[in-house]
Amino acid sequence: MSDPNPCLDCGMCCVHFRVSFYWGEADDAPGGCVPAGLTEKLNLHLRCMQGTNAEPRRCVALEGQPGGRVFCTIYDRRPTPCREFPSHEADGSPNGKCNELRAQIGLPPLRPIAAGQAA
Repeated sequence: MSDPNPCLDCGMCCVHFRVSFYWGEADDAPGGCVPAGLTEKLNLHLRCMQGTNAEPRRCVALEGQPGGRVFCTIYDRRPTPCREFPSHEADGSPNGKCNELRAQIGLPPLRPIAAGQAA
């Protein structure tokens, strides 16, 4: 049995980063999938997820309380920055920024995993 996804008890990246991405990723553009109604325009080429452009940050798609049970309500439709921020690197080592954010809410650091099994 594999370990549960460490993101499901954290969620700190969703309350720490501005999630900005190319406007064409939104579903009001041909081929886009991110729900446009959950985004805000930053400039001609960029949008961000609502709730991530100002302090305090909290992505509108985050459900639950960071440090408790959390999940992304648009996980299969999330933008590129979310897809590209792994809990573990390709070699199985923990993402250092993940561990920094987890420490802020008292969660234990992530441990290395076998390469290729990153969440």
